[in-house]
Amino acid sequence: MRKPRRRRRHLLRWLVLILVAAGIVIASVAVQHEVFGSPDSFSTPSAASLSGLSLRQRIVAVAESQVGYRTDPANSYCNKFSAYWVAGTPGCPGGNYREEWCADFAAWAWQRAGVLVTYRFVNGDLNSSAASFYEWGVRHGTWHSVHSGYRPQPGDVAVYGLDQVARTAVHVAVVTGFAPGAAGPNVVNGDGDRTGFSVVERDANQYRADARKPDSILSGYVSPLPT
Repeated sequence: MRKPRRRRRHLLRWLVLILVAAGIVIASVAVQHEVFGSPDSFSTPSAASLSGLSLRQRIVAVAESQVGYRTDPANSYCNKFSAYWVAGTPGCPGGNYREEWCADFAAWAWQRAGVLVTYRFVNGDLNSSAASFYEWGVRHGTWHSVHSGYRPQPGDVAVYGLDQVARTAVHVAVVTGFAPGAAGPNVVNGDGDRTGFSVVERDANQYRADARKPDSILSGYVSPLPT
């Protein structure tokens, strides 16, 4: 009569050891994500922290909260901002979508900060095309050519390498400031490549985009509209 009890005790001991080991593995994975960072570790500022800020200040706060975010895998275009818009190609880890995402990031920052954004592939709306910001600005009367004398403001989106005839552009970035006498604005780049492949990064006096293309010169700015 005692042998079955002993067997049950042994089974319970093994079960406890297995659960403890599983807990250690889970904790280890959680610590690694906390130490090394992951695409999901960059949270958006809370509504409470943004409540006392102007629209432009909120855009900058939201964009800067993502500095350091990298695509997963690191040498891919798999990112959470395209996934937010359900744009690009699915099948990436964590439910992310794959496409070049500078415009997806800028549209995301505007929308999360309180700009009324309609994301669709219709002329005048925002989408994954960098030139869509130019088209949006023209539609809403907030496009400012780099030669217009306009001084960029925080929260604007800078457009680089614009071809107005072909309706294409090389890159867009969220403006965080502008120093007197500078050739270009201080920005947060989504899908930048100065500090790594497909990363959210800051840059100062960015007159030329990080796209490393000869036609990536600053073309102008688009100002946001509140909801």
